[in-house]
Amino acid sequence: MAARIVALANQKGGVGKTTTAINLAASLAMMEKMVLLVDFDPQGHSTTGLGFPKPDHRAGSYALMKGAPVQALTLSTEVPMLQVVPAGKDLAQLEFELFELPQLQELRKALEPVRDTYDYILIDSPPALGMITLNALTAADEVILPMPCEFFALDGLAELTETIRRIQGGPNPALKLGGILLTMAEERTNLGAAVAGEVRQAFPGKVFQTTIPRNIRLAEAPSHGKPVAFYDLKSKGAQAYLSLAREWLGLEIPAAQKELA
Repeated sequence: MAARIVALANQKGGVGKTTTAINLAASLAMMEKMVLLVDFDPQGHSTTGLGFPKPDHRAGSYALMKGAPVQALTLSTEVPMLQVVPAGKDLAQLEFELFELPQLQELRKALEPVRDTYDYILIDSPPALGMITLNALTAADEVILPMPCEFFALDGLAELTETIRRIQGGPNPALKLGGILLTMAEERTNLGAAVAGEVRQAFPGKVFQTTIPRNIRLAEAPSHGKPVAFYDLKSKGAQAYLSLAREWLGLEIPAAQKELA
């Protein structure tokens, strides 16, 4: 069965996108799913957050987009059944190369040979709506949108959902919205509860019930090169991502992955 390819996307930085990529991937692997995490962000935070140094241009996502086989680039993490294709600063030049000669199908083509090897392939895209992110969305079967419980995040969410509509109307008609994930949640506060309520009202049925709380262990884990579950399994952050993985796997596809209307 071909892997389900999922892009994690948000054009804003600091929303919990990479944290979600690392910890959702690790949670799925802990549930005995074979997972590949493709670090497709020039910042390389998924790479360092899993304990690896950023690679040079011959050994990461840039090389993948230049024709190197996935199998030659994957690194095994300390999480059994989780592998990663690392990324470094060299990936940034890909933005200009893709812009000069617009290509949106390159990542999809690069991942096709290993779709039968994994259950899930997660793509951590950069905090921008450029050519790299568009490649990620074109390669994906679905997209998960992490957003913090802050009012300004709603503006960015509207822009990103419009981009998804354009992708659906062009290079990837099959792209689905896997769900909106509320991060840095403090729903016990008036602000957190108000933002969460507004997002759920604006996107009915498309917001995960699981929310990711502000949690010191989540913030500390990347500096130790570990997913939070391997740093402090009992922490609220680790338990939230395990809950997210269970919820995501249990979603009914027709409802949860409904195309944006």
